[in-house]
Formats: sequence, structure tokens, C-alpha cells
Amino acid sequence: MRAALVAAVEDTLVYDLDGIGRQYAALCAELPGVAVRFAMKSCPVDEVLGHLARLGSGFDAASPQEVAQALRTGVAPGLIHYGNTIKSDRNIAQAYRLGVRDFATDSPEDVAALAQHAPGSRVFCRIATTGEGALWGLSRKFGCSPEDALQVLGAARAAGLVPSGLSLHVGSQQMTAEAWLAAVDSLAAVLEALGRRGIAPDRINLGGGLPALGVLDRRGRPLVPPLDKMFTAIREGMERLRAVSSGPLSFLLEPGRHLVADHGAIRAHVARLTSRRRLDGTRERWLYLSCGKFNGLYEIDQLQYRLEFPTHAGGQFVDAVVAGPTCDSDDAYAREGSPVPVPRAIASGDPVWVHSCGAYATAYTTRGFNGFAPLPYTCVGGRVPGGADA
Repeated sequence: MRAALVAAVEDTLVYDLDGIGRQYAALCAELPGVAVRFAMKSCPVDEVLGHLARLGSGFDAASPQEVAQALRTGVAPGLIHYGNTIKSDRNIAQAYRLGVRDFATDSPEDVAALAQHAPGSRVFCRIATTGEGALWGLSRKFGCSPEDALQVLGAARAAGLVPSGLSLHVGSQQMTAEAWLAAVDSLAAVLEALGRRGIAPDRINLGGGLPALGVLDRRGRPLVPPLDKMFTAIREGMERLRAVSSGPLSFLLEPGRHLVADHGAIRAHVARLTSRRRLDGTRERWLYLSCGKFNGLYEIDQLQYRLEFPTHAGGQFVDAVVAGPTCDSDDAYAREGSPVPVPRAIASGDPVWVHSCGAYATAYTTRGFNGFAPLPYTCVGGRVPGGADA
């Protein structure tokens, strides 16, 4: 990706399609036979979605608008999973008209709406997880208890829907293999209980959660997820679930940041390096960048991005708080006693590369908070193995 970045224009988010393709291929090699449904919310960029579709990926959509965007890639409706358990009647009817027949659910009320507006569809009941070990646990808003899952899928069958499967999510940027082991425990218990009720799901959706590898924690330390152990836990978990199932099982996965985060970078620039004394008498430096929380770096509350200063490879570095350009005090990171090393001689207008920000950088940008517009983006590469360039 390095050569591609050099050619980028100022203040641009660059996606490396070839890098994304390699990540997709590596994931498929680790989990052969598992169907990929890319989590669109992590990178709703047409070029990225189209490249993944050409490689064989399907999509996890959370709204009729995302369904329509997925369809524009040419992917078949059968490869689109409506993974959002929060759906209005209108949402359900629109997605159904667009050809979607796979819906996630977690409540009897949603099941009743699906039966009315998406008759005969296949439903996955989402089971809640604790979210422990993840930077974003996702433990409150989605999913039901294993006990409720039995009632939900029973209600789906009674309403003429197909109780197709179970799903869950171990939390975004999951950092432990143990989360997958606990997830399998929950799924296995529900599968066995469903079997005793004469319900035989044929698919398990293992959700998202696989981490990015190039980001830092809030104190600037590299996050080193045990990816090999995670894949081992998933493979062994699938075998265990097949063993307890009352029928054949296939598996889905909904990766998002794992495929795109490390293959996106922002070429930004320096607004100013300042030094000022705080009320407690200590002196503090601040490095203000042209991008921040509201135009590309929304996740700075939980992590840091690796910065590169291409015109200051040598020289003296000093510690600074890094912040975006807006008049919002939340538009900053490294405020917990772990400032970021930055070149002492850096000046306004100097370029800065912000690495591993390909996930959620475009999805969370505002219309233009404080007048700072969302970053434009460009895509480089895009060769499909055995095919023509994108």
C-alpha cells in the first residue's frame, strides 16, 4: 500500500483494494467453507463493496438503504443478510421487496412483524453476549437470552417463518479467544434445547468481532489480538456445534473492521503544534490535525491510530496531545497520561499519515461539523485473481 499512498492528494482517505482482497483471502483460508457477509456499516464505499462482491463476499445489511447499495454491486439478494434486529414495519417490507429473505431477530414483536411483512422468510435469532474482551461490547442493545431464543424461534415457526438459525456478536475489536469459546457454549446449549423441541436450525451466524491489527490502545500501546487462537477457537467451535446439532449446519461470518481497517489511511496535514500552561502549572503541547473525530477518526475515544510524519523522519520528538480541528473538546485523544511523540520542528501544513483507519472512517463522518467537511476518498488497486482489474 505504501507506493499507493505516496500518490494520494492532500486530505484524502485512501483505500487499498488489493490489501482488502488479500485480507479477505486470508480469512477464507483460515475458515474454509464459512460464508462471508461483509458488515457494510464498517465501510459503505461502493468501490470496496464491489471489490468484495467480485471476490465472492455477500453482505450484512442493517437498513433497506444498505440492501439497495449491496444490490448495486451485482450480488444476488440471497447473499444479503438483514442483520439488524431493530426494524420498523416499513424497513421489513422494503427489504422484502428488494429480495431479502434472511432476517435477524431477537423478540416476539419483531417476529410478528416479519410474519406480516416478510412472510415465509428465514429468521436468525440473535443471542446476547457479555461483550467482555472487546473495545465495544455491544452487550445491551441487541440479542436475547438463550431461554428467550427458544421462545422466539418457536414463535417464528408458529407464524409460518423458517426458524433458520442462531446468531451472535462477541463485540467489536474483540481481543480474546475466550469470547469465542463462551459464544460456542451458549450456541451449543440453545441448539440442543431447540432439538428437543423439534426445531433444527441449519445455519449459525458467528457475527463480527474479528479485530484490526494495526491500531493502538488509548495509551498508545500496540493492540496485539491473539488472532491464531481466535481462529482455532472458531474452527473447534464449529465442530462442536455440528456434533450437538440435530441436523446439518453451515456457518456465516460478518467481518467488518478485520477486512478494511488496516487497509485504509488518511493523508492529513498539521494545523498547528502549540504549547501552553495548564491551570495546575504543568506545560502541555497539543498537535492539531486537519482531521479528527468528526471527519474520519470517530473511534478515538477507544483507540489511537499510528501517525507517520513523512517529512520529519529524523530529528527530536516531543510529547503532545493529538486533536482534530473542531471546537469540540471531545475531538482529541491521548489525554490519559500517554501523549503521542510528535516532531518538535513540525509546522502548519506539514503532511501526516494516519494509518489503520479504514474502518468506520467514512461511515461515521458528519455532514460538516464546524464547517470541516467529510474527507474525500480514493481507492487504489482492485485486481481480482484470475480476472481483470477493477
